[in-house]
Amino acid sequence: MLDRSFIRQSAAAAGFDLCGVAPCRHLVRNEQFFRRWLGDGRHASLGYLERNLDKRFDVRRLVEGAQTIVVCAVGYKNGLSDGYPDDFRAKIASYALTADYHATIKGMLGDLFGRLRAAEPALAGRAFVDSAPLVEKQLAVEAGLGWIGRQSLLVTPRFGSFVLLGELVLDAACDRYDEPLAGAGCGSCRRCVEACPTGAVCNDRAIDARRCISCHTIERTPAAEIALDGWIFGCDACQSRCPYNLRAPLHLHPAFDPLLDPLSFPPERWLAMEEAEFRTSFGRTPLMRSGLRRLQANAAQNLRRKG
Repeated sequence: MLDRSFIRQSAAAAGFDLCGVAPCRHLVRNEQFFRRWLGDGRHASLGYLERNLDKRFDVRRLVEGAQTIVVCAVGYKNGLSDGYPDDFRAKIASYALTADYHATIKGMLGDLFGRLRAAEPALAGRAFVDSAPLVEKQLAVEAGLGWIGRQSLLVTPRFGSFVLLGELVLDAACDRYDEPLAGAGCGSCRRCVEACPTGAVCNDRAIDARRCISCHTIERTPAAEIALDGWIFGCDACQSRCPYNLRAPLHLHPAFDPLLDPLSFPPERWLAMEEAEFRTSFGRTPLMRSGLRRLQANAAQNLRRKG
């Protein structure tokens, strides 16, 4: 049987700021809400969200023999997480200024799994970093890391919503499990709702991807154009006003140090950039997901709107 205290100690040794442990079960209420959200068409071009619904809300259908899920989080807040100058027209979400978190967190999970296997050699499981149909934010709530804020993101008491998540799904039971936080939440605060430039933050703690700047700048090119409010990759508008984020500490893990200063890349520099410079400057960052041409199109749209 797994030892919860040892798991949390091992997660800290692997570099994670937070760790919680939850039993694998079917998240019925979350599935019902998600199906209604899909039915309303609020997922926009994110068609992949319609697939694997049976696995998405019951990790036991995704990993054979799954009994325990270990949810880990690491803070990534940096100097631009609280916002850019008002007139800057080539804003990049702060998580994308670092080395791609998928590889970083996958390595940290591998370290954690190795420590657990050393203590329990027969242990089996799988690691996930935003790479499978898992409702990782809700699983983090189940594991006691925080709650779902009005902007639909996980909010943690210490690090706010500036956290990245990774999960280990294991085939053994744990001696005890964490429980969702009691009494924590957003209260009457609506700053994230009011901060969204396009009204994408809904009243039911969900996002309407049809109006979400992050979706429009990163995912499949949408059918209708919306104002990007100066963003070319992602958007931190709803996060930068959150009181929990304003008092959250800067990241502690050196792997999340920014690799570039986006303020030195105004829209005009993006439009003049060649592929070789892009790969040299941004090849290790999540910006590769969009590619240079998409970023240039977003920069051009921001300049047109400004004019």
